[in-house]
Amino acid sequence: MIQAIAFYLFAAVVLLSAALTITARNPVHAVLWLILAFFNAAGLMVLVGAEFIAMLLVIVYVGAVAVLFLFVVMMMDVDFAQLRAGFARYAVIGLAFAVALAAEIMIGVGAYSAGAIQLARRAAPVAENVPNIVALGSLLYTRYLFVFEGAGLVLLVAMIGAIVLTHRERAGTRPQNVTRQVMRRPGDATRNVKPAVGQGVEL
Repeated sequence: MIQAIAFYLFAAVVLLSAALTITARNPVHAVLWLILAFFNAAGLMVLVGAEFIAMLLVIVYVGAVAVLFLFVVMMMDVDFAQLRAGFARYAVIGLAFAVALAAEIMIGVGAYSAGAIQLARRAAPVAENVPNIVALGSLLYTRYLFVFEGAGLVLLVAMIGAIVLTHRERAGTRPQNVTRQVMRRPGDATRNVKPAVGQGVEL
């Protein structure tokens, strides 16, 4: 009974926060609603026994991705009124994608209900005394080790690419000269002047 109440509570909050994420006018509020949706989705994962997925949702999505979105949105000087003005132009394309996605979901659910997809028969049996994290780690670092390392290499390449794009030479900027700053003497940074009464300081 308690599990059912918790499930419906988490599910209702997830749906409500997801809807508010899309409809929020303030982008900061939208990111905050997204964080709430992640937290409640983690609660749903705990209810079904997938504590590793719940931990990923809290640590990775809430602790890194959503907080990064929040800081980026708060620090960027973006004219959101102009962005919302062009929403109607892409409404038809977005609606088409939404209809196609909904159709795919309905086809998948119908095929699963009809018995065309039998995931339970293909799933490897796991002993009841083995935690999910242990079973997932054993499978990830044995059978899917090269795939896991390949995903790490892809993320590494993406990180290096982001760093290279950030530190590329751009016109109109003044780069930092660390050697010149270190070798600077106090006499080069300050200048003692004694202006007369009523006379300003010449820069």
